[in-house]
Amino acid sequence: MDFANPKILYLLAALPVLLALYLLARYSRRRKLARYGNPETLAPLMPEASKYKPAIKITLQMLALASLIIALARPRHGEREVAETREGIEIIIAVDVSRSMLASSTDDAKGISRLDRAKYLFTRLINNLENDKVGLVVFAGNSSLQLPITNDFVSAKIYIKDLSTSMINEQGTDIGAAIDMALQGFSSDEDVNKAIILLTDAEDHEEQAVAMADKARQAGVQVNVIGVGTAKGALIPVDGSSSEFLKDENGTPVTTRFNAESAKMIAQSGNGNYINGNDADADKQMIDLLGQIDKATLGSVKYKASAERFYIFLWIAFALIITDIFVLDRKIGWLSKINFFSKSVK
Repeated sequence: MDFANPKILYLLAALPVLLALYLLARYSRRRKLARYGNPETLAPLMPEASKYKPAIKITLQMLALASLIIALARPRHGEREVAETREGIEIIIAVDVSRSMLASSTDDAKGISRLDRAKYLFTRLINNLENDKVGLVVFAGNSSLQLPITNDFVSAKIYIKDLSTSMINEQGTDIGAAIDMALQGFSSDEDVNKAIILLTDAEDHEEQAVAMADKARQAGVQVNVIGVGTAKGALIPVDGSSSEFLKDENGTPVTTRFNAESAKMIAQSGNGNYINGNDADADKQMIDLLGQIDKATLGSVKYKASAERFYIFLWIAFALIITDIFVLDRKIGWLSKINFFSKSVK
C-alpha cells in the first residue's frame, strides 16, 4: 500500500499529544473532586457516572480521527484499468524565423529578441495545453512543417528550443505561405475544431496573407496572431552581435518595425484574435480564447492506475463517530439496576 499524500500522515503524530492533554484534563478533574472527599465516598452521590465509558469514548474518537487522517492521505492498493476519453482541439503554431525576429521585441535596443519572446510564449502555451494536439510550422520567405499534429508536448518543447533564423534560407515574411502550410498540417478529421497561432512581427510584404487567412476561415480554421515587436522599431543584430547590425545596400542600418495593423487585419480575416505579445499575460489571453473553441473527442486511452482505498477509512471513521454518539458518558439507568451476578431468592 502507498499513499497519494503521504505527508498528511505526519498529522498522526498529533494524536498522542491530544490523548495526553485529555488524560491531563481527567487527572485534573479527579484532583478537584478529591478536595470534596474520598472518591469511594463520593461515588454513591454520582450513581450515573460511568468509570469506563469516558475511556471508551476517547478511544473511539482517537480511532475516528486517525481514520480520517489516513483517508486524507489517500491510501492506494492494487491497480485498476482506466479508460479516458480526451477532448480538445488541434493547434498549429507558426513561428516567424525571418532575420527581423533577431531584433529587440521592446523599445530597449538590448531587450529580449522577438524570436526569444516568441519561444517563451510558445513554451507557455504548450505548458497550458492539456488534451489538445499541437503542431509547428516555421516560416520566413517560405515555410516548413517541422512538427506534424501530435499530443507529444515533450517533443514540441525540444523543437521550440532549437528554433533559429537559420532554419529557412529564403528571407522575407511570407505569412500567407505559413497559413497555407499550417492548413496542410492538420488532420483530416472534420469533427475536430482547428486553430492557427502566428507568432510574428507581421512585416509581411506579401499580399496573400489576408487572403490565406480568409481561406482558413472558410475551411473552419481560426487564425490568431500574437505580435512581437514595437512600432518604434529596432535594428537587426548580425550573428548575435550587440554592436554590428544589418545594413542595406547603401550601408544604412535596417530598422524593422512591428506592423500591428497587418497583424490585426490577418486575425480579423481569419475570424481570430490579435494579441500584443509584449503584454505580460499574452499567453493567458491566448489560452482563454482557445478555451472558448468547442472541443471534440481526439481519442481515448487506457491505462492502469493505483486503486484508491480512502473510502474504506472514511467508512471506518463514520462508523466510529456514530458509535461515539450513542455511547453516553453516564451509565444507562435501567441497565445499572440489573444485578447480573446475584443469586435469585427462593
